[in-house]
Amino acid sequence: MKSYKFKVNENGYTVNIKSHEDNIIQLEVNGTSYEVKMQEEVKKTKTPTLIRSASKQPSAPLQVNPKSAKTRIVAPIPGVVLSIDVKVGDTLKVGDRMLVLEAMKMENSIVCEKAGTITDIKISVGQQVLHDELMIELE
Repeated sequence: MKSYKFKVNENGYTVNIKSHEDNIIQLEVNGTSYEVKMQEEVKKTKTPTLIRSASKQPSAPLQVNPKSAKTRIVAPIPGVVLSIDVKVGDTLKVGDRMLVLEAMKMENSIVCEKAGTITDIKISVGQQVLHDELMIELE
């Protein structure tokens, strides 16, 4: 299993741990086998869990420039495109759902913030998108 080398009072020792079950350890020191019983059971460490603190700033809603001719719909968060509910040439009004983006096992509906016509779709279903990646253009 594991091998260690120790030096105690200028004497060298090679320790090979053969097995470890509960609080019993089978080991070999310089060729001699030993069975060691530990007083307390060794606690197994679990995989650490990542805990994120709450955001200090609330997320800002998607802001659209009402004076621009073209509107670019970008991914607000990284995720996977689950469905695209529009196609090129569709006319949308404010609040129409354009697509569903899955992020951190949650489905997020991306809705139209400005009325217009779809001119280009840059994504496909199943595609992974990054934050601020262009997904849809409309006029």
